[in-house]
Amino acid sequence: MSKQVTLAMGAGGKQTAELIDAVFAKRFQSPLLTADDAAVLERPAGRIAMSTDGFIVSPSFFPGGNIGKLSVCGTVNDLACMGARPLYLTCAFVIEEGFELAKLEQIADAMAATAAEAGVTLVAGDTKVAGKGQVDGVFITTTGVGEVVEDAAPAGANARPGDAIIVTGDVGRHGCTILLARDDFGIEADVTSDCAPLWSSVEAMLDASKNIHVIRDATRGGVGTVLYEIAAQSGVGVSLDAAAVPVDPAVGGVCRMLGLEPLYLACEGRLVVIAPEEEAPALVDALRSAPHSGGAAIIGRITNEQPGWVVMNTEVGTQTLLPQPTGELLPRIC
Repeated sequence: MSKQVTLAMGAGGKQTAELIDAVFAKRFQSPLLTADDAAVLERPAGRIAMSTDGFIVSPSFFPGGNIGKLSVCGTVNDLACMGARPLYLTCAFVIEEGFELAKLEQIADAMAATAAEAGVTLVAGDTKVAGKGQVDGVFITTTGVGEVVEDAAPAGANARPGDAIIVTGDVGRHGCTILLARDDFGIEADVTSDCAPLWSSVEAMLDASKNIHVIRDATRGGVGTVLYEIAAQSGVGVSLDAAAVPVDPAVGGVCRMLGLEPLYLACEGRLVVIAPEEEAPALVDALRSAPHSGGAAIIGRITNEQPGWVVMNTEVGTQTLLPQPTGELLPRIC
């Protein structure tokens, strides 16, 4: 078989079957993975959550992961934010003619490893090959189905005045990693993406308390954009303690050099959690026991003042409005 992806590999014939068998089938093998037109699956007894997401990150390989790992984490985390245990995942690839087969194998390896960590099964997929220049390397779309944990009902409209705001770790690392990987600024810094599957973190919280009002993953737009979205959905104000927001020193240094706000840089392994203040200490303890949320911290409160706005309480004792997000700070970060 060729060492590069060819148009014939996307034509549906012998070469397509060889590509699927050599790269995908042996890595995603399970009793549920189908060679038919659709997977036939057991139906959960309770409510289900379903999500789909497309991934076009550039570059497709970056410190801490690649587009394969990201494509599993992104959809698994969307399910987890609804209180749903991930069960099934499908994936669709659009691959550029000439893409190195060895790189495609690395991407599939990362998907298999991440799916195993998240406890989700890849059950079906699709492969297309586009002509040279029609796609930038490889694009992946994943769709997931999860079973909602009984009595879990987090939603963006549920934030209430007096609630505590928790983040599950330092913010802005994925966006900073992609920015540095593109090497547009000639900056060298030791920054690794936080890309990770987060069901274990959500499960740990739900074991501690079902009384969680909001769970959101801070992807495009980062924590700041998520907080503005929640403020709008719930009709509340947000008060943040600047000194409590965890930022990796290297990320903070890059942001100061470029005039960026870490709260608006993307995360791919961080959650924003809003819960009653009395529940917050137990939730933080639970998060710190999980693999990818050891840096969990309370960073602020929900208020009934200045609804729709995020207010930053600075380290020098003043207050300032966090600017509302406009446009896309950094395209193609996921």
